[in-house]
Amino acid sequence: MAELLRYEQVEISYRGRPAVRDVSFTLHEGEILGIVGESGSGKSTLIRAAMGLLGPSGAVTRGDILYRGRSLPTLTQEELRRINGPELGMIFQNAGASFCPVRTVGSQFYESAAAHGRVSRQDFTEHAVDLLEKIGFADGRRILNSYPFELSGGMQQRVGIAAAMLLKPSVLLADEPTSALDVFVQKQVVEEMLLLRKEFGTAIILVTHNIGVVGAMADHVLVLKDGGAVEFGRTQQVMNAPENAYTKKLMSAVPRLKKQRENRTDEGMIHAG
Repeated sequence: MAELLRYEQVEISYRGRPAVRDVSFTLHEGEILGIVGESGSGKSTLIRAAMGLLGPSGAVTRGDILYRGRSLPTLTQEELRRINGPELGMIFQNAGASFCPVRTVGSQFYESAAAHGRVSRQDFTEHAVDLLEKIGFADGRRILNSYPFELSGGMQQRVGIAAAMLLKPSVLLADEPTSALDVFVQKQVVEEMLLLRKEFGTAIILVTHNIGVVGAMADHVLVLKDGGAVEFGRTQQVMNAPENAYTKKLMSAVPRLKKQRENRTDEGMIHAG
Protein backbone atom coordinates (compact mmCIF):
# COMPACT_ATOMS: atom_id res chain seq x y z
CA MET A 1 0.00 0.00 0.00
CA ALA A 2 1.25 3.47 -0.88
CA GLU A 3 2.26 5.87 1.86
CA LEU A 4 -0.06 8.89 2.10
CA LEU A 5 0.86 10.81 5.24
CA ARG A 6 4.09 10.93 7.22
CA TYR A 7 4.86 12.76 10.45
CA GLU A 8 8.61 13.15 11.00
CA GLN A 9 9.66 14.09 14.55
CA VAL A 10 6.94 16.73 14.64
CA GLU A 11 6.88 19.47 17.26
CA ILE A 12 3.88 21.81 17.40
CA SER A 13 3.91 24.97 19.52
CA TYR A 14 1.45 27.64 20.57
CA ARG A 15 3.00 31.05 21.16
CA GLY A 16 6.40 29.37 21.26
CA ARG A 17 5.44 26.76 23.87
CA PRO A 18 5.52 23.14 22.62
CA ALA A 19 2.22 21.25 22.88
CA VAL A 20 3.37 18.22 20.84
CA ARG A 21 6.94 16.92 20.86
CA ASP A 22 8.86 14.56 18.59
CA VAL A 23 5.93 12.55 17.16
CA SER A 24 6.51 10.29 14.16
CA PHE A 25 4.21 7.89 12.30
CA THR A 26 3.08 6.97 8.78
CA LEU A 27 -0.35 6.34 7.28
CA HIS A 28 -0.91 4.20 4.20
CA GLU A 29 -3.79 3.78 1.78
CA GLY A 30 -6.84 2.20 3.42
CA GLU A 31 -5.22 2.15 6.87
CA ILE A 32 -6.94 3.31 10.06
CA LEU A 33 -4.78 4.80 12.81
CA GLY A 34 -6.24 5.48 16.23
CA ILE A 35 -4.68 8.23 18.37
CA VAL A 36 -5.59 8.00 22.06
CA GLY A 37 -4.70 9.79 25.26
CA GLU A 38 -6.14 11.98 27.97
CA SER A 39 -7.51 15.47 27.35
CA GLY A 40 -4.65 17.87 26.71
CA SER A 41 -2.32 15.19 25.37
CA GLY A 42 -2.10 16.85 21.94
CA LYS A 43 -4.35 14.50 19.95
CA SER A 44 -6.43 17.12 18.16
CA THR A 45 -3.48 19.45 17.69
CA LEU A 46 -1.64 16.67 15.87
CA ILE A 47 -4.24 16.22 13.12
CA ARG A 48 -5.26 19.87 12.84
CA ALA A 49 -1.66 20.71 12.01
CA ALA A 50 -1.90 18.68 8.79
CA MET A 51 -4.71 20.91 7.50
CA GLY A 52 -3.23 24.19 8.74
CA LEU A 53 -5.97 24.60 11.36
CA LEU A 54 -3.82 25.57 14.33
CA GLY A 55 -4.93 29.20 14.35
CA PRO A 56 -2.66 32.27 14.37
CA SER A 57 -0.85 31.24 17.58
CA GLY A 58 0.03 27.68 16.50
CA ALA A 59 2.77 26.37 14.21
CA VAL A 60 4.84 23.31 13.38
CA THR A 61 8.15 24.36 14.91
CA ARG A 62 10.25 21.26 14.21
CA GLY A 63 10.08 18.22 11.98
CA ASP A 64 7.74 17.88 9.02
CA ILE A 65 4.31 16.62 7.92
CA LEU A 66 4.38 15.14 4.43
CA TYR A 67 1.36 14.32 2.26
CA ARG A 68 2.39 12.18 -0.72
CA GLY A 69 5.91 13.53 -0.17
CA ARG A 70 4.82 17.17 -0.10
CA SER A 71 5.60 19.25 3.00
CA LEU A 72 2.29 20.58 4.33
CA PRO A 73 3.65 23.20 6.80
CA THR A 74 5.46 24.98 3.97
CA LEU A 75 2.36 25.44 1.80
CA THR A 76 0.58 28.75 1.38
CA GLN A 77 -3.05 29.14 2.43
CA GLU A 78 -4.12 28.92 -1.19
CA GLU A 79 -2.14 25.71 -1.70
CA LEU A 80 -3.64 24.24 1.46
CA ARG A 81 -7.13 25.20 0.31
CA ARG A 82 -6.64 23.12 -2.84
CA ILE A 83 -5.58 20.09 -0.76
CA ASN A 84 -8.08 20.40 2.09
CA GLY A 85 -11.28 18.77 0.91
CA PRO A 86 -10.20 16.86 -2.21
CA GLU A 87 -7.17 15.24 -0.49
CA LEU A 88 -7.56 15.72 3.26
CA GLY A 89 -11.03 15.72 4.84
CA MET A 90 -11.97 16.54 8.44
CA ILE A 91 -14.81 15.34 10.67
CA PHE A 92 -15.17 17.63 13.66
CA GLN A 93 -16.33 16.66 17.14
CA ASN A 94 -19.58 18.60 16.77
CA ALA A 95 -20.35 18.50 13.07
CA GLY A 96 -23.67 20.29 13.55
CA ALA A 97 -21.87 23.43 14.72
CA SER A 98 -20.03 23.68 11.39
CA PHE A 99 -23.24 23.99 9.36
CA CYS A 100 -25.08 27.27 8.74
CA PRO A 101 -28.52 26.84 10.36
CA VAL A 102 -30.44 28.94 7.80
CA ARG A 103 -29.23 27.14 4.66
CA THR A 104 -30.13 23.65 3.52
CA VAL A 105 -27.63 20.83 3.80
CA GLY A 106 -27.64 20.52 0.01
CA SER A 107 -26.78 24.17 -0.61
CA GLN A 108 -23.83 23.92 1.76
CA PHE A 109 -22.65 20.68 0.19
CA TYR A 110 -22.82 22.23 -3.28
CA GLU A 111 -20.88 25.32 -2.20
CA SER A 112 -18.11 23.09 -0.87
CA ALA A 113 -17.96 21.07 -4.10
CA ALA A 114 -18.08 24.14 -6.35
CA ALA A 115 -15.19 25.75 -4.47
CA HIS A 116 -12.90 23.05 -5.88
CA GLY A 117 -14.05 23.07 -9.49
CA ARG A 118 -17.02 23.41 -11.81
CA VAL A 119 -19.74 20.86 -11.19
CA SER A 120 -23.28 20.68 -12.52
CA ARG A 121 -26.14 20.69 -10.04
CA GLN A 122 -27.51 17.46 -11.48
CA ASP A 123 -24.22 15.56 -11.26
CA PHE A 124 -23.57 16.95 -7.80
CA THR A 125 -27.03 15.98 -6.53
CA GLU A 126 -26.74 12.44 -7.84
CA HIS A 127 -23.32 12.03 -6.20
CA ALA A 128 -24.44 13.54 -2.88
CA VAL A 129 -27.60 11.43 -2.71
CA ASP A 130 -25.61 8.27 -3.49
CA LEU A 131 -23.06 9.11 -0.79
CA LEU A 132 -25.71 9.82 1.85
CA GLU A 133 -27.47 6.56 1.06
CA LYS A 134 -24.19 4.64 1.15
CA ILE A 135 -23.64 5.76 4.73
CA GLY A 136 -27.08 4.76 5.92
CA PHE A 137 -29.65 7.45 5.07
CA ALA A 138 -32.72 5.90 3.47
CA ASP A 139 -33.70 9.12 1.66
CA GLY A 140 -30.63 11.13 0.73
CA ARG A 141 -32.60 13.66 -1.30
CA ARG A 142 -34.71 14.57 1.73
CA ILE A 143 -31.56 15.11 3.79
CA LEU A 144 -30.16 17.47 1.15
CA ASN A 145 -33.36 19.51 1.28
CA SER A 146 -33.34 19.66 5.09
CA TYR A 147 -31.98 22.40 7.33
CA PRO A 148 -29.41 21.30 9.94
CA PHE A 149 -31.74 22.11 12.85
CA GLU A 150 -34.26 19.62 11.44
CA LEU A 151 -31.78 16.77 12.00
CA SER A 152 -30.97 15.03 15.26
CA GLY A 153 -27.47 15.28 16.73
CA GLY A 154 -26.62 11.82 15.45
CA MET A 155 -27.90 12.63 11.97
CA GLN A 156 -25.91 15.87 11.93
CA GLN A 157 -22.76 13.93 12.78
CA ARG A 158 -23.42 11.47 9.97
CA VAL A 159 -24.07 14.36 7.57
CA GLY A 160 -20.73 15.76 8.76
CA ILE A 161 -19.08 12.51 7.67
CA ALA A 162 -20.77 12.83 4.27
CA ALA A 163 -19.60 16.45 3.98
CA ALA A 164 -16.01 15.37 4.68
CA MET A 165 -16.27 12.60 2.06
CA LEU A 166 -18.02 14.67 -0.60
CA LEU A 167 -14.82 15.27 -2.57
CA LYS A 168 -13.53 11.72 -1.96
CA PRO A 169 -10.41 12.62 0.03
CA SER A 170 -7.65 10.07 0.33
CA VAL A 171 -7.27 10.76 4.08
CA LEU A 172 -10.06 11.41 6.57
CA LEU A 173 -9.09 13.09 9.85
CA ALA A 174 -11.73 12.41 12.51
CA ASP A 175 -11.53 14.52 15.68
CA GLU A 176 -13.55 12.84 18.47
CA PRO A 177 -16.38 12.02 16.02
CA THR A 178 -18.39 9.91 18.50
CA SER A 179 -17.82 11.68 21.82
CA ALA A 180 -21.14 13.57 21.86
CA LEU A 181 -23.23 10.58 20.74
CA ASP A 182 -25.12 7.89 22.61
CA VAL A 183 -23.90 4.30 22.37
CA PHE A 184 -26.32 3.28 19.59
CA VAL A 185 -25.40 6.23 17.35
CA GLN A 186 -21.70 5.70 18.12
CA LYS A 187 -22.08 2.21 16.69
CA GLN A 188 -23.70 3.59 13.55
CA VAL A 189 -20.97 6.18 13.03
CA VAL A 190 -18.22 3.58 13.51
CA GLU A 191 -19.85 1.27 10.96
CA GLU A 192 -20.29 4.11 8.47
CA MET A 193 -16.64 5.17 8.75
CA LEU A 194 -15.55 1.58 8.18
CA LEU A 195 -17.83 1.49 5.15
CA LEU A 196 -15.99 4.50 3.74
CA ARG A 197 -12.76 2.53 3.85
CA LYS A 198 -14.45 -0.44 2.19
CA GLU A 199 -16.20 1.61 -0.52
CA PHE A 200 -13.52 4.21 -1.28
CA GLY A 201 -10.26 2.88 0.18
CA THR A 202 -10.15 5.88 2.51
CA ALA A 203 -7.34 6.08 5.07
CA ILE A 204 -8.51 7.39 8.44
CA ILE A 205 -6.85 8.95 11.48
CA LEU A 206 -9.24 8.65 14.41
CA VAL A 207 -8.61 10.89 17.42
CA THR A 208 -10.59 9.72 20.43
CA HIS A 209 -10.57 9.07 24.16
CA ASN A 210 -12.86 6.06 23.55
CA ILE A 211 -10.59 3.01 23.61
CA GLY A 212 -13.50 0.76 22.61
CA VAL A 213 -14.00 2.65 19.35
CA VAL A 214 -10.29 2.31 18.57
CA GLY A 215 -10.50 -1.40 19.29
CA ALA A 216 -13.34 -1.77 16.81
CA MET A 217 -11.78 0.29 14.02
CA ALA A 218 -8.04 0.84 14.06
CA ASP A 219 -5.25 -1.18 12.48
CA HIS A 220 -2.61 0.68 14.50
CA VAL A 221 -2.77 2.83 17.60
CA LEU A 222 -0.61 5.73 18.79
CA VAL A 223 -0.73 6.60 22.49
CA LEU A 224 0.02 10.20 23.49
CA LYS A 225 0.82 11.59 26.92
CA ASP A 226 1.67 15.24 27.62
CA GLY A 227 2.29 15.86 23.94
CA GLY A 228 4.66 12.94 23.38
CA ALA A 229 4.23 9.46 21.91
CA VAL A 230 4.62 6.75 24.55
CA GLU A 231 3.56 3.72 22.51
CA PHE A 232 2.81 2.79 18.90
CA GLY A 233 1.97 -0.53 17.27
CA ARG A 234 -0.69 -2.82 15.91
CA THR A 235 -3.93 -2.31 17.79
CA GLN A 236 -4.33 -5.83 19.11
CA GLN A 237 -0.74 -5.91 20.36
CA VAL A 238 -0.93 -2.53 22.10
CA MET A 239 -4.30 -3.27 23.67
CA ASN A 240 -3.68 -6.83 24.78
CA ALA A 241 -0.01 -6.52 25.76
CA PRO A 242 0.92 -2.86 26.28
CA GLU A 243 4.53 -2.13 27.20
CA ASN A 244 4.30 1.41 28.56
CA ALA A 245 2.99 1.99 32.08
CA TYR A 246 0.67 4.78 30.93
CA THR A 247 -0.78 2.59 28.18
CA LYS A 248 -1.35 -0.19 30.71
CA LYS A 249 -3.29 2.28 32.86
CA LEU A 250 -5.46 3.30 29.91
CA MET A 251 -6.20 -0.30 28.96
CA SER A 252 -6.98 -1.38 32.50
CA ALA A 253 -9.84 1.12 32.52
CA VAL A 254 -11.57 -0.89 29.76
CA PRO A 255 -12.06 -4.39 31.21
CA ARG A 256 -14.21 -5.67 28.34
CA LEU A 257 -11.93 -4.44 25.60
CA LYS A 258 -10.41 -7.80 24.73
CA LYS A 259 -13.79 -9.44 24.38
CA GLN A 260 -15.05 -6.53 22.27
CA ARG A 261 -12.06 -6.83 19.96
CA GLU A 262 -12.66 -10.56 19.56
CA ASN A 263 -16.30 -9.91 18.69
CA ARG A 264 -15.41 -7.56 15.84
CA THR A 265 -16.91 -8.84 12.57
CA ASP A 266 -15.38 -8.55 9.13
CA GLU A 267 -17.43 -5.38 8.62
CA GLY A 268 -16.10 -3.89 11.85
CA MET A 269 -19.43 -3.91 13.71
CA ILE A 270 -19.38 -3.68 17.51
CA HIS A 271 -21.38 -6.34 19.28
CA ALA A 272 -22.55 -6.09 22.86
CA GLY A 273 -21.38 -9.14 24.70
